[in-house]
Order: sequence, then structure tokens, then C-alpha cells
Amino acid sequence: MILRFFAALFLIYAFGFLAFAVSLPAPAAKTETHAVIVLTGGAGRIDRGIEVVESGLAKEMFVSGVDPEVKPAEFAEQFEVSRRTMDCCVTLGFLAVDTRSNAGEVAEWMKEKEFTSVRLVTTDWHMARAYSEVSGSLPEGTTIVKDAVVSHPDLGTLFLEYNKLLASEISQGLPV
Repeated sequence: MILRFFAALFLIYAFGFLAFAVSLPAPAAKTETHAVIVLTGGAGRIDRGIEVVESGLAKEMFVSGVDPEVKPAEFAEQFEVSRRTMDCCVTLGFLAVDTRSNAGEVAEWMKEKEFTSVRLVTTDWHMARAYSEVSGSLPEGTTIVKDAVVSHPDLGTLFLEYNKLLASEISQGLPV
């Protein structure tokens, strides 16, 4: 009986991993939102956020998890962001160190700006956990558009991220 229980649990875990690995999200369609949120950490994320702002699909961009030693001018130079775009439309967040603290930093910025729709930009394999954390921190009714940056993750990356997603989901369900 116990062996069957653990075998069933393993199958649920394995099929969950398979579903996670084969259903990575894609880039979003040309949907307008008030803002674009970019979580640092992967290639192409910031470039995608800048593309969204410059194409007029979002008014402002918030980059969460920027290293505190990075200066706005260095950021602008590295990502070829014009001074005008930096001044009007880009805010750098220096407080977050992981996905959960990204969500808190994003929630504070969204509350301050009073935005009700946002495009979330992160890597495809990171989107499920990022979306779960960010959506849990924003006010109910906030529209979140998932905009995944396509990558080609290896099995190890997918396995680690799937386990982090499970841990995140379990910890979010625990009473505080």
C-alpha cells in the first residue's frame, strides 16, 4: 500500500515535470499594457523590455533585481537606451535578490504608479514561478501579460526550476 502511494506520487511528479518542460511559454502578442516588468538574470530579458517600451506597447519599464553597483548611465550605455527613454520610461530596482523579492519590489512600484496592467518579461523556463510570485503580490484585478524570452534550457536547468516552482507553490500556500 505504501509502495503504491509513493509510486503514484512519483508518477504525478514525473508527469508534472514533463508537462512543465514541454509547455514553456512563448513571447506575448502585441498587447498594450501600462508597464513592462523585467526580472534580471537571463539573456534577452532587458532587450525585450526596451523593445516593448520603444514600440509603444507599454508606457514605462521597471527592471527588478539590478545590481546596486550599476549606475543608470552604465545601464543605458550597455543596453543602448537613449537618455530620453531612460529619463521618461525606465526605473531600475536595486532591492531584489531573488524571484520572491522581485515580486515585492514590483508590487511596491506598481502600487506607487497605480498601474492596473503589466507585461512580465522573463526567460521561458522561469515564467511559471515568476508569474506565480508576482501575481500573488499584486492587487486582485491586475492584468498580467506573460512575455517569455525564448531560450534553450538544458535538462538540469529545467529540473532545478521545476523543483523551485514546486517549493514556491507549497510555501505560498502555507499560513504566515
